[in-house]
Amino acid sequence: MSLTKLYLAAGKEHSLKRFHPWVFSGAIKKLEGPDPEEGDTVEVYSNRHEFLGMGHWAPGSIAVRIISFEQTEADYTFWKNKIQQAYDYRSRLGLTENPHTDVYRLVYAEGDGVPGLIVDVYKDVAVVQTHSVGMYRVREHVAKALQEIYGSRLRAVYDKSAESLPAKAPVEAVNGYLFGESAGGVVVTEYENQFFVDWEGGQKTGFFIDQRENRDLLARYVKDKSVLNTFCYTGGFSVYALNAGAREVHSVDVSKKAIEITEKNAGLSQAPDRHEAYAVDTFEFLKGKEELYDVIILDPPAFAKSQKVRHNALMGYKRLNAEAMKKIKPGGILFTFSCSQVVDKYLFNNTVMAAAIEAGRTIKIMHHLSQPADHPISIFHPEGEYLKGLVLFVE
Repeated sequence: MSLTKLYLAAGKEHSLKRFHPWVFSGAIKKLEGPDPEEGDTVEVYSNRHEFLGMGHWAPGSIAVRIISFEQTEADYTFWKNKIQQAYDYRSRLGLTENPHTDVYRLVYAEGDGVPGLIVDVYKDVAVVQTHSVGMYRVREHVAKALQEIYGSRLRAVYDKSAESLPAKAPVEAVNGYLFGESAGGVVVTEYENQFFVDWEGGQKTGFFIDQRENRDLLARYVKDKSVLNTFCYTGGFSVYALNAGAREVHSVDVSKKAIEITEKNAGLSQAPDRHEAYAVDTFEFLKGKEELYDVIILDPPAFAKSQKVRHNALMGYKRLNAEAMKKIKPGGILFTFSCSQVVDKYLFNNTVMAAAIEAGRTIKIMHHLSQPADHPISIFHPEGEYLKGLVLFVE
């Protein structure tokens, strides 16, 4: 079947020639062939009819997300090769058969050349999440490829796309198993720390894998210290702190369900008696807390998901960091993060600096933090870097 051809206006081909995987709707000059439906594969050409790439069509600002810069057939073999390349890369990272860590991201969208597709591995279960109709249509290919690559090491493949697809997507997505089954979640291991993961009922795919290396870094600084973990979700930083010998750990999240899982995970740690959890808004908790902490973690959800609300988000980050800086002991260490893609690391750093000025504390930067290597950032797609963080020494 011939694909619809999309021609760009003159001069709009440069980003694709630099292998950036997005085609914006404003760059399109004309279409040749039937009007594509959302999720259809289309071919992209320059104004001079040079082939530039092929990708999935979608309404909105980003009209095409490129899946290949070469003309090919996007059949099962194509998708199997994509998943195999992602697997081979994780093998180079030492993640695919690691007795100390059995939870990792196998596929990270544009970072692995497959915009709109996420695959996370939890021990012997793979959780697939699609963010575009084009990727949703090929989920069965993805599941089959995973079975072939992992063989008997894979017990199930779960599709969790109902929450991640565009709101008006022309599909009726229902979460469910594409292969096998695994009711009730599973206990995974990350650098010898254990966590219960519920991909069916939890946020995202069930666990925030992207903080693995930053959690491991935290363990260096918490022995015999009092630790506050805010926006704790399922208590990732809390468990690391407990196992690393923290004197006490307080976990805070507004979600009662998240706090229940945090307490369950703390129970899997080496020192559950040193842990207390609070189902309360972090801002309210900090405002009413008289106690000072040695170490504080600020890992809020994305305060801004679009440019329109970026200013309000920056004010939120400033307020949050200033409040934490007031609640930390002299000589304390603050881990602070933003996962808002529209807030880059320079803007985030400046916002934290403004918070330090407001708090009146002298602060040194100990570490600049980002996402781990299994969330790769393509050098051609810097937008893939969403997680940024700082470790601060507060005098």
